[in-house]
Amino acid sequence: MDPVEEVKSESPRIVPERELMSWTAPARPFKRRDRQFYVTTFSIAGIVGLILFLAEGFMPVLLIISIVFLYYVLSTVEPENIDYKITNLGVRVGGNRSDWVNFKRFWFTRRFDNDMLVLETTSLPGRMEMVITPEIKENIKKEVSEYVPYEELPASGVDNLIDWVSKKLPGNK
Repeated sequence: MDPVEEVKSESPRIVPERELMSWTAPARPFKRRDRQFYVTTFSIAGIVGLILFLAEGFMPVLLIISIVFLYYVLSTVEPENIDYKITNLGVRVGGNRSDWVNFKRFWFTRRFDNDMLVLETTSLPGRMEMVITPEIKENIKKEVSEYVPYEELPASGVDNLIDWVSKKLPGNK
């Protein structure tokens, strides 16, 4: 057999992308906060900032101010709705595709009264989270489990700490 013919027969077959399901949802989970929440958050940040200023100087205070500002903006500006698609080649979020080989497992969770699909990735940041509607949850589970195993990751120490702190803030009961 000719070497060129041998290479042609071993080349991978090109599969066209086929949409399995799609939905439109907010880009991130969102919950509108009341005035008491912001007063408490800014008070805690101010006390921690004062302690860090006395111990380390001005730079850690700038870091706290920037984190609190980012949190304030993300908590007041509603996210836009984007298109999510599950295809035979991967997951499309807002037009960008992530291939199935980049995912290890998936599970569902809730945040701010929103259902979320969480896909664990092989690269940083380690997770891809998508807001879903409750009606399509079982359909998503059926389609995604053909490519990635359904296995919920146990909560880490950082996750438990964040949950504990968030339950102590007003408006997060």
